[in-house]
Order: sequence, then structure tokens, then C-alpha cells
Amino acid sequence: MTAENSTRGTIPPRTGWAILGAFGALIGALVAYAASSGQASPAEIAGHFTASVAGAICLGGLVYLLITACPDERGVLDPFTFRAHLLIERIAPLWFISALAMVVVQSAADASVPPGRVLSSGLLGSAVGASESARAWVVVAFCAAVLTVALRLTVRWDWHVALMIPAAVGAVAVPVTGNAGQGADHDYATSAMIVFAIALTVLAGIQLTTALIPAEPAARRRAGAVSAMAAAIALPYGALLLFLMAGPANIVDTGYGRLGMVFAAALSSVLLITLRQRRIDHDRIGLAGAALPPAIGALIAVAAMSAMAVQTAPRLLAEEPSIWDILLGYELPGPPTVVRLLTFWRFDSFLGVAALALAAGYLAAVIALRRRGDRWPIGRLVAWLGGCAALLLATSSGVRAYGSAMFSVHMGEHMTLNMFVPVLLVLGAPVTLALRALPSAPPGELPGPREWILRLVHSPITSFTSYPVIAFVLFVGSLYAVYFTPVFDTLVRYHWGHELMSVHFLITGYLFYWGIIGVDPGPRRLPFIGRLVLLFAAMPFHAFFGIATMTMTSAIGGNFYRGLALPWVSNLNDDQHLGGAIAWGSSEVPLIMVVVALVTQWARQDRRDGVRADRHADAGYGEDELEAYNAMLRELARTRR
Repeated sequence: MTAENSTRGTIPPRTGWAILGAFGALIGALVAYAASSGQASPAEIAGHFTASVAGAICLGGLVYLLITACPDERGVLDPFTFRAHLLIERIAPLWFISALAMVVVQSAADASVPPGRVLSSGLLGSAVGASESARAWVVVAFCAAVLTVALRLTVRWDWHVALMIPAAVGAVAVPVTGNAGQGADHDYATSAMIVFAIALTVLAGIQLTTALIPAEPAARRRAGAVSAMAAAIALPYGALLLFLMAGPANIVDTGYGRLGMVFAAALSSVLLITLRQRRIDHDRIGLAGAALPPAIGALIAVAAMSAMAVQTAPRLLAEEPSIWDILLGYELPGPPTVVRLLTFWRFDSFLGVAALALAAGYLAAVIALRRRGDRWPIGRLVAWLGGCAALLLATSSGVRAYGSAMFSVHMGEHMTLNMFVPVLLVLGAPVTLALRALPSAPPGELPGPREWILRLVHSPITSFTSYPVIAFVLFVGSLYAVYFTPVFDTLVRYHWGHELMSVHFLITGYLFYWGIIGVDPGPRRLPFIGRLVLLFAAMPFHAFFGIATMTMTSAIGGNFYRGLALPWVSNLNDDQHLGGAIAWGSSEVPLIMVVVALVTQWARQDRRDGVRADRHADAGYGEDELEAYNAMLRELARTRR
């Protein structure tokens, strides 16, 4: 890097002090708001804001590392992005400490006692157990602790990408247990909150990271593009959440609604400033002038969201929810039928949108290839679109609506997401398509999506988790770990739990089938006979799971299902027996698909090997090799003499 670029990337000290001053001023404003409104304690609102900002820098900083790093051959970060690593490394302990403090503050607030009394009484454990929000802060503290330790141990790019998972979990843990997870339509609100919380956290984190560390102009431009994309996602999802939580009538007349308007104004300002700065020479306006306004705007947006998070949403105060609203978020029209499973839709703005986005991205890549004159197998296109359609159906139709209320339908949803959808997605070969459709980064430029995919596919983390034996253990073992432990009793109670199970089933299924019938480059695969053996080895475990579920005397998730008290489910054991039968019998169709695909790939490989051998023979390669071997023997005999 030239001296000019190095000087250009220097951050004036006043920029950091300005952000710190804005942070302090916002804490003061939040404390004053809490004292005047009586909606929350000053410690609760200040702690929530501090933890949110620290979490934003951690997740947003990791995203910044992903999109701007130029790692060497070993994957070690370059000097400029290493400064982002140092920033996250220093902020992660603050995130951990603030989250740990919020465990005490939140449990005390929910118990309506001072925090000191909770600590001195020795009842902190009981208070945390009685507070969903306090338990969520425990999860945040755990995620922050993982980042704190891991960042001390690695400077590799791929490990930073992997650390985005606990950072994202920490970003959504508290929001999904707050207002979004309560009352009527909380299934809509929870799904929207997952996307919204991640988008807002990434936006704020990238803006703060670019303002606090040196950055080259190319890195700042790329970071600005990603933050603008995050803002464009957060705005409509935030509007949807404001509508669900406050309603149109309470936007202007309540403090909650006015805070929502402040948030919208701040986020819109960040988006407009970022888009405008992309068309302006950063050297002309100066680094401080470019980075400071959107960073402060992001801080204001996070402050507004923190103030909204610690008070009860107006809609929850105005409505008297039924037991179905509390447990499901909606009322079911009657017993499940084929028509209702297909027509009673509750669109999932998280996984449903993901299914549509995956289909649209795949189609765009295929069209790009065809415009370039390249062909793409129609079978792979059909398989991918079929997998996306099945994912949309399983997460947004009556299958999900009734699956959240009945064990039998849930098991059908589980098998679809774990065994049917991954098979179709794997056969679509998305990595191969992306590598063919995406352009390579020009020499001297920052790595692009194509380079990121190559690094991730060949990283040690991916190689380990996708190795057939490891993927087999995850695929089979998680089945028993979820349903035969208290884990399911917790997850089935909340909509975020259903979302987590869905994501888990998709990932473990994809990793397993990737190693068996995958076309994409990736893990070291077993020989075809070994893959066939591994595939059939999974069958007894699914059969035993189905039989065990059918013969159990206790109901899995019984407390939740008994509390729901569906009038058409008179006996939970009978419904569980049906679910076990579905789990046992539903693996047949995916198995047939996988066996056909595997045998077809095996036959094609044998055909290619035969053609290659014939070409070698026709070209006389075999005679050449024999002559070379004889020449070697003659030379050995000559030297011995």
C-alpha cells in the first residue's frame, strides 16, 4: 500500500471522540426519557442501548471483515482489516459485561424489585428462570463470551465468518422474546423481527466500524453499499413491525409510535446519506465528514429501538389475547385437511422470503449464463426451484400453521425440511452455478463474492462439518437430541423455536446429502459404494426414531399441547403415534430420489472413466508408458554395470 493511501485511511482522533460524545448524549437522553415516562428504569434502558451498540459493532465489524478483507494464502487478515479485528476484540468484552449486567437488571425489573435486592437475596437464579427476557440476555452473554475468547485465538478470515453465527444469535435473542414474541400475530412479528434485528445491527455496526478505523476508499465504498442494502431491508420490516406492535391509530398518539417515527427518520437519513456519498469523492469531503453523519444517525436509530424495546407495545395493552393468540399467535379454522394445509397461509417473512430470494437469485444466475452463451442443465434448475417451492410451502402454508400446533403435522414439516428440500437444493448445484456466473475480481481489487465462496467452500470449517461421517452424525444425532431431551419442550413453545428448528433441519440435511449426491465442489467424498452404505446406514436410525415415538407413553412437548387444547386432538398419544408413523414412512420418497441420483452419478462416472481410458489407448498412451518403463529398466541396468 502506498504512503498516500495510508495517509488517506487515517482517522482523525476527533471522529472517535465525536462518536463517543454522541453515544453519551444519547444515553443521557434515554435516561431522561425513562425518568419522565416511567416506561422503564434508567438502568434498563441505558444497559439495553449499550449492549445493542456493542453487539452492533461486533456483528457489523465481522460483516465489514467479510466484504473488505484481502487475506493471504493462509487466510490471515491484511493489516487494514486487522484493525477491524482489534476493534471487535476490544468491544466484545464490553458486550459480554453489559449483557451480563442486563441479566440482573432485567430479572429485577420483571420481578419489580431493585437489582441489589435480587443479588443480595440469593434468588437471582429463580428470577432469571421466571423472566424470558433475562434468559435471552443470558444467551447474549454466552454469544459475547464466545466472541471474546475466539477473537483472541484466531486472525483467519474464515473463522471470522464462522463467528458471525454467534454474533447474529446474540443480535436477535432479546428482540424475539420482547414485544414481537407476544400476543396475536406474534408469528408474523417474530419472523419479521429476526430479519429486522440482523439488518439494523449490521447497518449500525458497519457505519460505526468505518467511522472508528482506517479504511481505504474501495473498502469504504463497499461497506457503504452493504449498509445501504441493510437499511433498505430494515425500513420495510421496521414499518411492518410498527404496524403490528402499535397499529395505525397509535403511531402519532403514543410515545411508542413517536419513537418509531424517530427511528424511521434516522434510518432514512442514514440511507440517503450513504447513497449520496457513493456518488461523491471521499477525498473531497474528508474521511470524518463521510463517516461521522451516518454513524451518528445509526446510533440514533439504535437508541430509538432500545427505548421501544423496554416498554410494552400499545397493541398488547389494548387487546385481550386468547390462549391460541398467546401460544400460536393466531386461531386455526378447524381440524387439518388437505385443503386447509394448502390454503391456510401465514406467510413467513424470514424463511418464506428466503425461499423466494433463493429462487430469484438462481434464476438470475441462469439467465446471466444463457446471455453469455453458456448452458445450464434444466434438471438442476427444476430441482432447485422445486426445493424452493417446497421450502415456501413448508414454512408459510397450513403445514407450518398446523405444524406449530400439532405434533403429527410438525413431523411432516420436519421431514420435508430435513429430507426432501435439502435433496432438491443439493441437486441444484448452487455453488457450481455461482462460480460460473459470478465474475472474478480484477487484479489489485478487493475480493468479491466469487472469491468468498471459494474460500468458504475450501475452508477447514466447511471441510470438517460437511465430511460425510461428521454430517451423518449431525444428521442423525440431532434428531434424537431435539426430540428426546427437554430441548423440544422449550422450542415448541415459541415461534423463534420453530424458526430455529427449521434452519437446523435444513442445514444438517443439506450437509448430509451434499456429501452423498452433491455436484458442487466441497468436502472429500467417499467412494460411491461408501456413500451408498452411509445412506442406508441412516435408515435404521430413522426407523428406530419413528418406532420409539410411536411407542412412548409420555407425550413429547406435552405441556404445550395440553395447554393449547385443540378440540380435534382428544388424545396426544394418538397424535404422536401418527407423527411417529409419518417420520418412519416419509423417508421412503427422499431415499428413492437419492438412490436414483447416486446410481446415475455412479454410472456417468464409470462412463467418463471408460471413455478416458479408450482415448488413452487410441492415442497410444499405453505403449508410451510401457516404453518409458522399459527405458527406465535399461538405464538402471546400465548404471549398475
